[in-house]
Order: sequence, then structure tokens, then C-alpha cells
Amino acid sequence: MLAIPTTESISPEWFTALLRGRGLPVTVSGFDARRIGTGQIGKCVRYTLQYSESAAPAAQEASAAPLSLIVKYPSDDPTSRATGVMLNNFLKEVRFYQRLQQRLTVRTPLCYFAEIVDAGPQFAVVMEDLAPAEQGDQLAGCDARLAQAAVLELVGLHAPGWCDRSLLDESWLYNPDPDAGSALREMYRAQLPGFLQRYGHALEADERDIIARVGQAAQAPLYAGLPDIFSLVHVDYRLDNLLLHDPGGSAPVRVTVVDWQSISLGAPLNDVAYFLGAGMLPAARAAAEEDIVRRYHSALLAAGVTDFSWPDCWTAYRRGVFAGFGVTVVASMLVQQTERGDQMFTAMARRHARHALDLNGAEFLV
Repeated sequence: MLAIPTTESISPEWFTALLRGRGLPVTVSGFDARRIGTGQIGKCVRYTLQYSESAAPAAQEASAAPLSLIVKYPSDDPTSRATGVMLNNFLKEVRFYQRLQQRLTVRTPLCYFAEIVDAGPQFAVVMEDLAPAEQGDQLAGCDARLAQAAVLELVGLHAPGWCDRSLLDESWLYNPDPDAGSALREMYRAQLPGFLQRYGHALEADERDIIARVGQAAQAPLYAGLPDIFSLVHVDYRLDNLLLHDPGGSAPVRVTVVDWQSISLGAPLNDVAYFLGAGMLPAARAAAEEDIVRRYHSALLAAGVTDFSWPDCWTAYRRGVFAGFGVTVVASMLVQQTERGDQMFTAMARRHARHALDLNGAEFLV
């Protein structure tokens, strides 16, 4: 078995062994490395590979050897690494590629290597490079065309494991502890004062109020356990975690989903509400969301999901407006603070709060 590489230890010889292990008769003679992405817990590096003369170009093409690969490592920041271990982020990322990827139809990168020691932080995932696809921009947001493509891609994650109780056997995937919701509530409450001190000045009064009310509530969708209708959920399904290939015109946007470090079992509409709430500006989201959610619901039924009515779907979507509050309030205070991170968490806080206000989510807070 190949050793788990670091940015310091990875070498042409390591890549050669990796590719030969997959039946590709090539020799990597060198590479160029460049940091990419905006991850908070992990870091991604693009390696542009150089092959020995005997492997390039004809033999390389014949063997389908990649021109470049993406390697994901733990963050350099000690706080972010500790958070990744505590929340099982690194373990979930690796186990997704090892155990779940092949059973789903959601578009994901081809994985060449995924290994971890215990729960981390020592791990690495090697994936295909999907350039020229571009990472979505959480700050800029997206239009309804892109949002629809992203939401419909979720059907390939949700439908294959719809209410599949065998997934509960994957202990790394979901914590069945009945006190887990209470623990999340206490974590939210603990981080709330610092969050409001750091970001509150950028929020409207009613936005600050609804964020605070989630912390005050004894019961809220954010703290709910596994619902009767559940599926695999990405949890952090937002533009920064999507790679987008847009051919333009009337052709659909091709969406590839990355960053599986939070995958769990939960309410499927949480992913939908999280994406639309964080990814679209409020006015654009309000104008398009019902149509997009209806298309998602129709696609679920076409994929074989039964006994899930449109009224139930819409109610679940409205409850899902709180799905982003935990990432916004808790994660923002547990990872390395950066300028872009502050901009992202501010945008998410404003958009998720406005989403909850627009859909009267407060009725679900007890």
C-alpha cells in the first residue's frame, strides 16, 4: 500500500507508483505544484505531471494517464486541523470515496487514492483534475439557471439512499446519540456571542434576531435528530464546493460535487435549502425557488422515490432554511480566520437569515 503523502513527501516516484497501480504504464519524471481552492479545513494542490520521454506523448495518451491531478491534504492551520479531527471531517472525506461514491449517481471526481490514519489529521485524497471546470463563487452567488442545475444534481445523492436504513450501519457517517442535538445546540449557543461580536455589525437587526433566536430555542430544525424521511446529505452544499462547466447558450451547466468532509444522514431538503439560501441573492432566490424545488421534487419521483408529496417536500424545504445556521455560526468560529472567510461567512449569515425570514421559518422554533 502506498504511504499517505504530504506536500513535503510527495514525489514523482509516488505518482509513478500510484498510476502504475492503476494499470497505467508510465513514469512520472517531475511535476509543478500550485495551491488551488479556498478550503477552510483542507487544502488542495494541483500537480501538473511531467512524464519521461518514453511515456509522452503517444504512450501517455494510449494509457489515459492524467496530465494533472488534485491532491487534498489537511489544512496547515493547527486550529483547522483540530476541528477536522473533532468533527470527523477528514474521516468522512476518505470514507466517502472508499465506500459511498460508487453507489451514487451524483457527479463526483474520479478518485485515484484515499487513505487516512485513524480520524486524521494525516490523510490524503487524490482526484482527477476537472479543469477547465471552475469553482463556484460563494460571494458572487449564482443565477437561477446554475442554481437549478446544482439542485437537480442533488437527486443523484439523495435518491439512491432514500430512507435506506442500512446506511445507519456506517458508524462514521451518522451519530445516533439522542443527545447529539443537544450538544449541537450547546455548541451553537457557546459560539453565538463571538459570532455576533465578529459579524453582527454587518447584519440587519432582524437578521441578528433570527440567528439569536435559533440559539435561544429549545427545539429547532437545526437540532433535530434523524427524520422519518432521510437520505445521504452533503451538509455543506454550496457554490465553493462545486466545480462548474458551463458550455453557454441553452446547454445545461455540468455540476461536479467535491468536499465530502461533512457528509451525513439527514433531511434531504436541508441540502436544497442550504444551497438556494446561500448561493442566490435574496431577491433572485425568492423569484425562482419554488419552481426549482418543484423540479427537484419531480426528479426525485422520476428516480423512484415514492410516498413523498409536494406539500411534504415544500414544508421540508421551509424547515431546511436553518440548515446553514450551524455552519455559519459554529464553523466560522472554529476554523482559521481569513479575509475571504470573513466575507464568506458574512454573506452566508445574511442570506440564510433572510431566507428564514422570507419563508417564516420562525414558526419552527419552539
